Amino acid sequence: MTPPRRRSPAVRRGTSAQLPTTIWLPAPDDSADTPAGQVLPDWAMGKLRTEFTRTSGQRPAPLLRLAINDIRAGMDARSRCTPHRATDAGPEVNPGSSVILAELHPDTLPCAPLHSGYGPEERGAMDDGWPGFFHRAHRLLRADGLLLLATRQRRDAGQLTDPLGLLIATARTAGFRYLQHIAVVHGHAIEDRIAPAPPDATTPELIHSDLIVLSAVRAQ
Repeated sequence: MTPPRRRSPAVRRGTSAQLPTTIWLPAPDDSADTPAGQVLPDWAMGKLRTEFTRTSGQRPAPLLRLAINDIRAGMDARSRCTPHRATDAGPEVNPGSSVILAELHPDTLPCAPLHSGYGPEERGAMDDGWPGFFHRAHRLLRADGLLLLATRQRRDAGQLTDPLGLLIATARTAGFRYLQHIAVVHGHAIEDRIAPAPPDATTPELIHSDLIVLSAVRAQ
């Protein structure tokens, strides 16, 4: 494994440059355990808030955290929503969110087919499934706001499947720009190896989750 940088570059509002893949590792005294129902361990949540909600010379941005368990009709009513606001953030001035974190848990997230087009018989399909989720998230975000997708591979028919390609393709269709891929390691670095702490006992070979950084693009 390539040695990680000590700190990944923060994503600046308005940037169009794609950043390289980054590896996040916990500090030696951080717990590597992942709480039940979460994709990211608590140490990674702290790092996420530092990297993406704080910009030098500006007050912390609010963070809206979503737990997406399924994408069936009415998913919005079932998704757990937790707003995070720093105590020094002050009152909100502009409408909309600056940063949304969507945790897509692989145990409960069904595989949804992507549509290449929508004919008259599929009216309303843009409001369903993955397309609907990304379009609603785009409407919630301010211009150049960030959507962070936290997920990991899942086991289907005995094989690990990777959802990232489908997620990024659908997000781009909804008006998002792909910025960065962060691999969040579940385990500690010990000399030249990783002592794993798998988040799911049924997939002990899986010791990282994926954090995808997307920026909301608005028409000029």
